[in-house]
Amino acid sequence: MSDQSLLRDGWLPGVRELSFGGDYNPEQWPQEIWAQDLDLMRRAGVNIVSIGIFSWGLLEPRPGEFDFAWLDAVIEGLHEAGIRVDLGTPTTVPPQWFWQQNPHVRPVLRDGTVLAPGSRGICCPSSPEYAQASLRITTELAQRYGKHPAVVLWHVHNEYGAPISECYCEVSAAAFRVWLQARYGTLDALNTAWGTAFWGQTYGDWAQVGTPAQSASMSNPAHRLDFARFSSDELLGCFTRERDVLHEKSPGVPVTTNFMATNCPSMDLWKWSREVDVVANDHYLTAADPRSQVGLALDADLTRSLADGRPWMLMEHSSSAVNWQPRNLAKRPGELARNSLSHLARGADAILFFQWRASRRGAEKFHSAMLPHAGENSRVFREVTELGATLGSLTDVLDSRVQAPVAILWDWESLWAQDLDWRPSVDLEPRRQVREYYERLWHDKVTVDFAHPTADLSRYAVVLAPASYLLTGEAAANLTAYVEAGGHLVVGPFSGVVDQDDAVHPGGWNGVLRDLLQVSVEEVLPLPENGAVTLTGGTRAGVWAEDLAPQNAETVLEYTDGPAAGRPAVTRRALGGGTATYVSTVLDHHALTVVLDPVLERAGVTIDRDLPWDLEIVSRHGADGSEYVFAINHAGAPADLPVEGVDLLTGEPCTGSTKIPAGAVRVFRR
Repeated sequence: MSDQSLLRDGWLPGVRELSFGGDYNPEQWPQEIWAQDLDLMRRAGVNIVSIGIFSWGLLEPRPGEFDFAWLDAVIEGLHEAGIRVDLGTPTTVPPQWFWQQNPHVRPVLRDGTVLAPGSRGICCPSSPEYAQASLRITTELAQRYGKHPAVVLWHVHNEYGAPISECYCEVSAAAFRVWLQARYGTLDALNTAWGTAFWGQTYGDWAQVGTPAQSASMSNPAHRLDFARFSSDELLGCFTRERDVLHEKSPGVPVTTNFMATNCPSMDLWKWSREVDVVANDHYLTAADPRSQVGLALDADLTRSLADGRPWMLMEHSSSAVNWQPRNLAKRPGELARNSLSHLARGADAILFFQWRASRRGAEKFHSAMLPHAGENSRVFREVTELGATLGSLTDVLDSRVQAPVAILWDWESLWAQDLDWRPSVDLEPRRQVREYYERLWHDKVTVDFAHPTADLSRYAVVLAPASYLLTGEAAANLTAYVEAGGHLVVGPFSGVVDQDDAVHPGGWNGVLRDLLQVSVEEVLPLPENGAVTLTGGTRAGVWAEDLAPQNAETVLEYTDGPAAGRPAVTRRALGGGTATYVSTVLDHHALTVVLDPVLERAGVTIDRDLPWDLEIVSRHGADGSEYVFAINHAGAPADLPVEGVDLLTGEPCTGSTKIPAGAVRVFRR
């Protein structure tokens, strides 16, 4: 586990200001451009850049031969300009000589396709040749720059799991067997956990166990679930291997890697977050999301939760359009600031972009940048410079933290399991369910944390479990204890169905939660495509219904039509000082008010529907009792906000009410 004591003041060494910058790739440009970059960075307020992330082939042009002259010059130039360095280990892109020497470690997809080099992403994560080569370049970098005063952070690899998260080659298969032996000890235990008696899959020798490659029909789901766990662990091992070298050679400088909290589903980031010194995340808007500001906030809140409330870094986002979606929409005027400051409001003390200067060549030449192709006289660069000045005026928010009264349960293992084939309905999408619950609270101005089902939940007035398909006995006991102690729990449909081996719990479709909820699910009733049902009072629901048999729970809402007509749809059970509510169907963020409003009221959580729908409100709290209120207006019309305090962007006092212009951001201290 990473040594958090490495962090000075809980953040980057010696940094007492908000960090602002982005990926910097000077190796793509002639040296005469470098001086221009430094001048423009200073103008924009840049105080940190990430360098060296994709430069392995330049730093080690031949095995064991190193050329650091250009990197020396870059780091010295940045240091003289007062710009700090987040120094990358370039292990996401092995050099061409590595592939030439080791063609056998090219990654293999589940269908047997062998991928060629020439893109990004590592080779087989279990490759000993890759481990040796990556440690060599990391050690050389650490010895040369580990005590350089400009280097305040180490950046290992880049976006683990993207695009390669699983490898099905023979090297991976051998490593998988070692992992399984450590997990299960005996073949009997593995056969039991995987239920290999079904379809005659029993193993009699460890050598018979391979990767769950593409087969004639549905593969064993427990086999695939364990391979997902193994793959996450193998990538994590690649990170910790380099991290340990950096800790040894560069003591006192924190080490991180950039997560993709909601966009890279192949890594169990609860595990990963315990191994980094600072949590860092990349986030990009999805053009297909009509309310992308909500998805951004969800991603930021999940990242803050991974950091356990500590400061975190937005390592990458875009100044405008990306280049890898089917339709790459440019950000409109003011959107760059709204996106950036929403991350800041939700706990990020560093706002960085990909990248500083737009590339003229390569796969990402149409990706936006802080300094776009249009140059310094462009709208984007003016907005970047304005953002730098804004962040410079918000130093007061350092050391403040976000406080959330509500938590939503999030478990990557449960998502992996529910994503597998042959589930009752392809329309029951767990991430979509989480998004609807989150969006309801976003509009109601209620701040949300995310938590693992076995985490300490005692700080939260309300815990929501919209999609907890895989739930262990330990997790169910934790939720029961939470309710008994006075917490208020809301559970969504198809939850508590299977254990850690993807085996159905005894006692019904929600077997592990039956005693807590005091209701049994006798049958699940998926609806036809675009099907809907009506609940008491006319509330409409979709996708899914269930035939419930309450024992000691009251019926809150009934189905009035559909396959479960006349049966309970929503139940509530009182236990100790708390309540456990079960929602057996899928409600969108509008309809969820009928379920969540009574729970929030009973728990004492304040909601605000007097403010405009698209006015985002979130606060950070200082240890001295100060509160920093971020008001971000995503609407096309101005909004009135009741607030008492000082506008940190203008220095003007506010009493009573103030107007937030359309598309604008205001930050108040009160």
